[in-house]
Amino acid sequence: MPVSRHAQRGVTLFISLILLVLITLMVTTAFTLSNTNLKSVGNMQAKDEAVAAANQAIEQVLSSPFTNAPAAEEINVDFNNDGITDYVVQIAKPDCIRASKETIVAPSSISLQMPSDSWNTLWDIEATVDDPKTGAKTTVRAGARVLLTQAQKDAVCSGPSLP
Repeated sequence: MPVSRHAQRGVTLFISLILLVLITLMVTTAFTLSNTNLKSVGNMQAKDEAVAAANQAIEQVLSSPFTNAPAAEEINVDFNNDGITDYVVQIAKPDCIRASKETIVAPSSISLQMPSDSWNTLWDIEATVDDPKTGAKTTVRAGARVLLTQAQKDAVCSGPSLP
């Protein structure tokens, strides 16, 4: 028995609706995945900026005479130079963790003039960034070697020393 053309029109409509639902699901899934990827890239960017702010603050501390009177401080970082603070970095009190007597060894043919009471001191500097806008929180630690005199070392270093 032949199938009439009139009966086939209902099947075409049904298949078209199923295909339309499948295409809609694919587009919705693609949109959700791209939105998730965008959020994760934004989070990585915020974390990288927070690390860069912490490193910039550590560089600022290292370029100052921080060994004269080590103290905790708060440093405002403005990345885009618009006059608005982008990140606030908390610098913990720099800690002298080791001191050893400097042995004068000529590293090259040039003789360095150093006082005879020089000490190699090793410092730990910790910077913490907590950005309330993005929720990015990171801690960066850096070590620095500073050459101090006996009097300077005695004033700021209470850690173990090697003779």
